[in-house]
Amino acid sequence: MAATLSRSRESGRQAEGDAVLLARARVRGRVVHGIVEDGALHLIRGGLFGRRERSGEVVPLEEARLLAPTRPTKVLAIGLNYRSHLDSGAAQSAGARPAPAQPEPFIKTPSSVIGPGEAIVLPPGAGRVDEEGEIVAVIGRRARNIPEERVDDHVLGYTCGNDVSARAWQRGDLQWWRAKSADTFTAVGPWIATDLDPEAIPLVVRLNGEEIQKATTADLIHSIRRCIAHISSAMTLERGDLIFTGTPGETHQLADGDIVSVEVAGVGVLRNPVVEG
Repeated sequence: MAATLSRSRESGRQAEGDAVLLARARVRGRVVHGIVEDGALHLIRGGLFGRRERSGEVVPLEEARLLAPTRPTKVLAIGLNYRSHLDSGAAQSAGARPAPAQPEPFIKTPSSVIGPGEAIVLPPGAGRVDEEGEIVAVIGRRARNIPEERVDDHVLGYTCGNDVSARAWQRGDLQWWRAKSADTFTAVGPWIATDLDPEAIPLVVRLNGEEIQKATTADLIHSIRRCIAHISSAMTLERGDLIFTGTPGETHQLADGDIVSVEVAGVGVLRNPVVEG
């Protein structure tokens, strides 16, 4: 199945098997969930993980403040998962190794998560801070020790992500606690797309409108299914947890005033401004 969205809809209810865009937003002071369709947010009952029955309330997107699509209990990211990134200067300067024989996940803190439009803050003293545009899997059902062939049953969908990284801290600290998890260093959104083929999702990253990264999940060293199965062999994945799947090629330094955009085909575009802390 190609990474595209089906536009066919049944009146009032999502047809089984159709791709759908699921969003979390703040509307008139309340946090709501809905289906994004035709420039509007169609509010749903039951949340993102339930039946997703439409309530009948429709809010124009310009009147909704989109939030990070979920509130994860944990965020994991796969390091060195594109061969093109292994060979990049940024990876080498951070102490990169040869291609890993198995997925190499690391943990990012939920407190570092921000949504679309929120500012990425460059911490004082961090030195070089890079973008890392990625495709992010969103867990939809609790998963523990699942085989690769059952991973899709536990994935709600996919979204755009930016694994912001402070290179000097990444290289100099014993652990990546601040290099990868400083406040605002985990941008996700704008929403979740269901029913994408994880083996063939294109990714494009732009900095101030200029294309700086481009790849597809077909280029991954370890497939998304393998990464999720591997993680689940050691820890339980809960609904809403986020799995960053790797960044391709050369990453680029961020500066005050920049706008960084991560585009995932079939999902949309995550945009975040950059400010000095």
